[in-house]
Amino acid sequence: MSRAEDIFQKLIYFGEDALDDFIINRQAEELFLDFKQTTPGIGKNVTSLPRDDRKNLAKCISGFGNSEGGVIIWGVECSRDMDIGDVAKAKIKVPNVHRYLSWLENAISGCTIPSHNKVRNHIISIDENGDGYIATYIPKAEVSPLMSTVGNNIYIRSGSNNVPAPYSVIAGMFGRRPQPNIELVINEKSLEIVDNQKEQIVFSDENNENKEFDKVVRISFSLHAKNESSVIAREVYLSCTTSSSGGEYNKVRFLNYNQMDSIGGMHNQLNLISRPELRLPPRGSIRFANIEIILTPDTEQDFLFDGVVGADEAAPKSFRIYINKNTLRSYVAKVLRLEGSETEEEQKQQLLIEFFHEFFRSEQ
Repeated sequence: MSRAEDIFQKLIYFGEDALDDFIINRQAEELFLDFKQTTPGIGKNVTSLPRDDRKNLAKCISGFGNSEGGVIIWGVECSRDMDIGDVAKAKIKVPNVHRYLSWLENAISGCTIPSHNKVRNHIISIDENGDGYIATYIPKAEVSPLMSTVGNNIYIRSGSNNVPAPYSVIAGMFGRRPQPNIELVINEKSLEIVDNQKEQIVFSDENNENKEFDKVVRISFSLHAKNESSVIAREVYLSCTTSSSGGEYNKVRFLNYNQMDSIGGMHNQLNLISRPELRLPPRGSIRFANIEIILTPDTEQDFLFDGVVGADEAAPKSFRIYINKNTLRSYVAKVLRLEGSETEEEQKQQLLIEFFHEFFRSEQ
């Protein structure tokens, strides 16, 4: 998952709370994030996206699309900070948010040449008056460069701004052979409270009663690779390492990776590569392996699981799951306290979402 998609997913799951978090923490506009206010005083006779808003949208689609992707949040006011740039200051609701969403959807295809058909919009929240906030997710374009139809410039993202691309950059875009773009996809997520006495997942020290675990937490998921490019990908690979499991009795297990060639590595490391005859077509996906993380109340260290995915001639994408020891201890305790409660399953789903959104990070 790219940084831009991670921001977009956070907005989908946490809604307006995510906006409040940006404001409290003075989140700055950056390479993957832009805050915009809509044109004030839009009258009832207006039937399409106002000119200034269309200009902002076109520049962002070109800039983010020609770079590594990004997210626009409509309805946030910024203030200037001399040290870190424009930071989120306050929420300014988008009037008639469904109408504005319709304008955005209708404008997207005409904002750039060629058009970017992967742009997505999501209403973050809406009040009883129909006002609210919208997020626009702009992934990296498969076909570039994208030229804005407002001003006929080709933009790239530079820091927190969309700037006209220098000639050398544009020449490189035209002359560059299309390359595979491999994205990591996590599926089949689950969180369970496991009876250790029955399944004997953790063998604790029989001479130390404090190390006997009746219940443990098991988080399971599968790792997949998806080819998000318009060309065939070959020699798709995954390498991941458990630098620290958080404690002596915690475990990370790699399962069901027999469809890939495994390369021997260090302890707690998995190295996989697709077989020579495999070719992954555009939009195609393959499964690397299933992962099980076993967590016990006995936490003495931070938890760190990291890795990288890629393919021949593709830029590698790194990812990690990191939890400091105090947070990990608190998280395990919260899960175990759920057992037998009336809302156990519902709250486990919330804690599963929290695990991947708070502790999982992917980078370009």
